Order: sequence, then structure tokens, then C-alpha cells
Amino acid sequence: MIELKKSKPSEIARFVEMESADDTAGFIIPCSIEQHLAAMAHAQIIYLSIYERQTLAGFIILSLDDTASVEFRRIVVSEKGRGIGQHAMRCMEHYCVNELGRKRIWLDVFTENTRGIHIYQKQGYDQFDRSEYQGKPLLLMEKLL
Repeated sequence: MIELKKSKPSEIARFVEMESADDTAGFIIPCSIEQHLAAMAHAQIIYLSIYERQTLAGFIILSLDDTASVEFRRIVVSEKGRGIGQHAMRCMEHYCVNELGRKRIWLDVFTENTRGIHIYQKQGYDQFDRSEYQGKPLLLMEKLL
């Protein structure tokens, strides 16, 4: 069973460890403990910890904007290929609607992250634009809730 809980500062060191895994680090821009703590202190940034059977299995970062949208900044799971991330995304979408009253989620993903793009498409996200970060191409994707 997957459960999302508000993240605690005491979990940040584990988040940094998960981000540095070989199968993760190439697809995100990893953050230091200090960067995560600073982001967590902002009212518009929401960290959600992913628990599977009461064990920390990953985390999600959301950013609220001034509209009815949420930026889905990051999802990191410690064990890939087990459906944890997909289940956590569905829980996150319910959280965005029921707790935040939001109607749209958007994200960016590096084009080389074909696994991530496949999962986002499978979960109902559609490309709405393109961009780049430090010369690396990005897809901008959204899901209307």
C-alpha cells in the first residue's frame, strides 16, 4: 500500500541519497540537503514523502502557482519497476484536487528520460510545449484534473 505524507526535514538526507542513485541522477538536477531544506521552508513548495508499507520509498516535490495549477517538480523512488511511482502519482493527483483545490498539473522532463516520458503519458499527461535547461531539451507536459 502506498501512502503520501507531508515530508519532514529529518527525511532530507535520505532524499539526497535517493537522488544520487545511478538510475536517477542523470534525469534530475540533484539538490543538496541545504537546498532541499531551503525549498521546504517556502510556503508554495510542498514535499510529500512516499511510504510503502510504512517504509520511506521516495518523495514528490510540488510547487503552487497563482493559478489553478501545480508544478510537479520531482518524483524520486528508491526502487524502480515496481509501480510505486505510478501509484504515488495517482495519490498525488488526488491530493492536488482534494487538498489543494487545483485543476491542472504540469511538469518538465528531459527528452532523454524516455522511461519518465512513457510513464507520464501512461498516466494521462500530454505534451503542451518544449523548452531547454542548460542546453538540454525538455518536454513540458500537463494533465487536466
